[in-house]
Amino acid sequence: MEVFDVVVLGTGAAGLTAALTAHDGGASVGLFEKASQVGGTSAWSGGMVWIPGNPHMAALGLHDSREEALTYLESLSHGLIEPELAAVYVDAGPEVISWLEARTPAEFRIIKNFPDYHPEHPGAMAGGGRSMECPLFPFDQLGSWAAKVTVGYQISGNIMMSETTLGRGAPGGVPAEEMARRQVHDERGAGQGLVGALLRGCLDRGIEPRIDSRACELVVEAGRVVGVRFEAATGSFEVGVRKGVVLATGGFEHDPALARAFLRGPLERSVSVPSNTGDGLRMAMRVGADLNNMREAWWVPTIDVAHPLVGVVPWQINGERSRPHCIMVNRSGRRFTNEAANYNAFGAAFHVLDVSSFTYVNHPAWMIFDQHYLTRYGLAGHRPDCPAPDCPAPDWMVRASTVAELADTVGIPAEVLKETVSRWNRHAAESCDPDFGRGDSVFDRWWGDPDFGDSAASTIGPLDTPPFYAVEVRSGTLGTKGGPRTDPDGCVLDVDGRVIPGLYAAGNAMASVMGMTYGGAGGTLGPALVFGYLAGRHSAGRVPTDHNGAGGKL
Repeated sequence: MEVFDVVVLGTGAAGLTAALTAHDGGASVGLFEKASQVGGTSAWSGGMVWIPGNPHMAALGLHDSREEALTYLESLSHGLIEPELAAVYVDAGPEVISWLEARTPAEFRIIKNFPDYHPEHPGAMAGGGRSMECPLFPFDQLGSWAAKVTVGYQISGNIMMSETTLGRGAPGGVPAEEMARRQVHDERGAGQGLVGALLRGCLDRGIEPRIDSRACELVVEAGRVVGVRFEAATGSFEVGVRKGVVLATGGFEHDPALARAFLRGPLERSVSVPSNTGDGLRMAMRVGADLNNMREAWWVPTIDVAHPLVGVVPWQINGERSRPHCIMVNRSGRRFTNEAANYNAFGAAFHVLDVSSFTYVNHPAWMIFDQHYLTRYGLAGHRPDCPAPDCPAPDWMVRASTVAELADTVGIPAEVLKETVSRWNRHAAESCDPDFGRGDSVFDRWWGDPDFGDSAASTIGPLDTPPFYAVEVRSGTLGTKGGPRTDPDGCVLDVDGRVIPGLYAAGNAMASVMGMTYGGAGGTLGPALVFGYLAGRHSAGRVPTDHNGAGGKL
């Protein structure tokens, strides 16, 4: 039987970072992946990381402090953020970035002026500084592993988030000649860039992921985790562990039974890798792990879109609903929230329950927009290339010549929707939203149309150009946020609050340090890097002095 000091399960940002720090702490590392490709949901993401007080702030003349960061998180906590974990996250974050930049190909750059997601809260940075991204990484440096990194369908792999409208990139996007240049060495940004750099760091250390290896059971002796049992196409096998197992297997959003058992509201779509079915959660529960934050997810509104290569897929609508000339209404035809709010916070609007009808009053919802919107911004990759009457709408989009006709088509009370649109248009003429405050926040205006600058007009505009369109919006998630409770070193705790020897968790496999909130762009990947780093470092720190650093056989 093969034996390692540290076994890491999962190859997203958390797992790769844990493998790196465990190795550099002197441990032999086994890195295993359930899927046939590596990178997890991290590789599908925008790749941003939210790190308060990060080491790149000084060069931009930005000031942050431990006190401000913790004040900000506490202001969003509602009692769900554990102060001890928040403190270690804020304290360790800058160290993690410096360590990765010094010891791996990973680099980080601040996306200038990108505000925190709740910029008006105490301790927030409304002018940005905490959100960073990686520059482009040449995937030809990965050799055969380049083709083994999973690629999502929504975010183009060859761009950085700072080049998109969300990052206030150039209006025309990346020039064609520059995109052609990037193809020469397969330079990728966003989540691809982050995962590519971390994976290269692992390969440089001789750590090659074992793909198609699903961990299904932890082996425990005398109360300590000493091994992992796997299932693979070639059969079952077991790996021994001297010091620790790091669960970095992602969340449980693709397991309907777990989602139904734990989540606080409806979840109909997941925009994450389908292998996130709660394997780490189930293994941790079997050995007595305490759980926390189980009701929460990284919520995001989604629409169903026909993708030319993979069929109908859930598409997260973030900046799309923040732009002028669109609103969102419930089945009654009424607006129900600030459409430009950050996606995680927006998810709570889908969970409102009417106690009389016992229905979720705002779910599903409808995004309503006009021809001006579709022509100027497009939606989910679709932009008409001919005059509206002659250009057919895709099947996933409903079109009508009037607001009343649109309402009748989708089953919304026509008179109510007409009044809703009329009221919106009256206030849009003054660039204000007295009903839900859309456009009041710096965040709303940042995610709107950059051509309007820092004004409410960047997100508020009338629906006055027929024809009119509607797409159904459903509650979705980037991943779940609940899992085994950990201490500040990433050690998993049992139901009595004691460390389970030899077991660690990081990323979406652990109970998130963020509670129910999302601090800013990269609020998922920031904790993944930090707690992956801490778990890997702590597990390696227990390696016996006579260990030679190589995997062995029993």
